[in-house]
Amino acid sequence: MMRFKTVGIMMAAALATVACGGGGGGGGGDTTAPPPTGTDECSATAQKEFVLARMRDIYFWVEDLPQTVDIEQYATPEELLDFLVAGQPLDRFSYIDTASADSAFFGEGQYEGFGFSTRFIDTDGDGQSDEIRFVRVFADSPAADAGFARGQYIRTVDGRTIPEIQQAGELADIFTPDTIQFGIERPDGTTFDVVVSKGVVTIDPVPQWRVIDTPGGPVGYLEFAQFISTAEGPAGPLAEAFAEFAGRDVADLVLDLRYNGGGLVRTAELLGDYLGGFIAEGDVFSETLFNAQNAARNDIELFERLASSLNLSRLIVIASRSTASASELVINGLFPEAEVFIVGDRTFGKPVGQTAEVLDGCDFILRPVAFQTVNGLGEGDYFGGLPVDCPAPDDLDFPVGGDGDPSLTTSLAVLENGACPAPATLQKTADPARQVLPEDRSAPWRNLNGVY
Repeated sequence: MMRFKTVGIMMAAALATVACGGGGGGGGGDTTAPPPTGTDECSATAQKEFVLARMRDIYFWVEDLPQTVDIEQYATPEELLDFLVAGQPLDRFSYIDTASADSAFFGEGQYEGFGFSTRFIDTDGDGQSDEIRFVRVFADSPAADAGFARGQYIRTVDGRTIPEIQQAGELADIFTPDTIQFGIERPDGTTFDVVVSKGVVTIDPVPQWRVIDTPGGPVGYLEFAQFISTAEGPAGPLAEAFAEFAGRDVADLVLDLRYNGGGLVRTAELLGDYLGGFIAEGDVFSETLFNAQNAARNDIELFERLASSLNLSRLIVIASRSTASASELVINGLFPEAEVFIVGDRTFGKPVGQTAEVLDGCDFILRPVAFQTVNGLGEGDYFGGLPVDCPAPDDLDFPVGGDGDPSLTTSLAVLENGACPAPATLQKTADPARQVLPEDRSAPWRNLNGVY
């Protein structure tokens, strides 16, 4: 029988919506709801009946659900879900999506979009976004083909400036159209206009890794973008990277999770084994806790030694407010076992995860918060995020992990000196506009990092 956690997800949604560690994967899930009574088994009524039944069973905060619910008062299952979770302020994470999109993302790292992530910037401190910059542009995406790159500014969208769109109250829907004319400004001040249409975007879970030679010995650097199936396997990028690290006797690792909003629990467990399997074999990596009526599903995951598990001495994690869910699960699980520093900014704060609840025969999936994870010391209530040890800016004028990247420079300084360098002034990384966008209980893995 498949272990339950292989379909658990911890994924962050929007800064105004969702986030944390283990994510459901590729279709599949636990569905024990009674058959729908609606005339159409995939109708809105059937979907609402399914949502209510599954929430009353698996929801982690089931005691906070309203006692009386008239599903006819809600036009859509999303509206019903919003009502059901309204009594639990910690739940920014339960959401609804299509089963096909869920499977494509967690199985292949694919979604339909332009292929970029953004940062909304309030330059004058009035709480309104007046600039948008590219944070990431995914390889081989429509955005990459159009010449978009990290650090560039979006100045116009279909001929309108960002302040004009903000003043019209339409910022939340700015990238909704399938085809958009963008006005782009490069950091050097040159500009260009281009029309871009959405397409299939494939996220590389491990965009880069390398060994850095330092006076203190070899240091591994790994940028991990998403906890998805394509990171796994004996020939997968994690296996390749850690084989190189182990072969070079890497004991100090910089793990770059600054944009990783989470994903599959099983992928988090695999990364945990690469990091802690040598030094903590048999110790508790995480404990998964369900509600009282599902306590029989509680589970303990132990560190397992793999062929390329590191003899880890120090782990530096580059993090940001977009580091969530499965990312936090890994960090928290390593705290009792190794010297761990968080560089950059405080993490998002999602110590809970979702199960995959698929309505049989329908392209409909409910991802309710169903469990919480704690580490070997029983620690796991970090809803406010894991605190940063050494602040460092995520400067969009530098490539991620490249020469001059302040986050990597600070990380290497910590390894060299055993302490944080002189306090750096964090550039403005808050995202006021995104924080006030309406909640969207669909595709939450995109929302946390402004992925479109």
